[in-house]
Amino acid sequence: MSLAIRPARPGDAGLIHAFVRELAEYEKLLHEVEAGEADIARDLFGPSPRVFCDIAEWEGEPAGFALWFYNYSTFRGRHGLYLEDLFVRPAFRGRGIATALMRHLAKRCVAEGLGRFEWWVLNWNEPAITFYRSIGAVPMDEWTVQRVSGEALVRLADE
Repeated sequence: MSLAIRPARPGDAGLIHAFVRELAEYEKLLHEVEAGEADIARDLFGPSPRVFCDIAEWEGEPAGFALWFYNYSTFRGRHGLYLEDLFVRPAFRGRGIATALMRHLAKRCVAEGLGRFEWWVLNWNEPAITFYRSIGAVPMDEWTVQRVSGEALVRLADE
């Protein structure tokens, strides 16, 4: 059996969009997906991309993806890597694909001298939490995620 991980290419925007929708459906958040294929094409493959994607293929078939971007830690004085989405299609699970994607990104972090590798996981997603613990991730329980979006963001900007 063969696994290949490659950087996403411009022709992959539709595939990435499909992965995002499949992930959102699994997370019971499909109703929140606003992004379209054109948005993904613009942001990943435009003139100055600030978000990146790696595609996992199992025997040439698209099996999963990792979508990520660089962040920055003022405390460490170095960039880090933030994993926005990690998803492996159900038919391909149990083959080490998620581990391979995480290892691939960890290698990037080490090679580039990045200070940390982080992501969020839904509290109810026990299979993902168990997986993340198995690769050495630790929860950041002392932090609470904050978000301003939609009308609240517009109001904040106008004040």
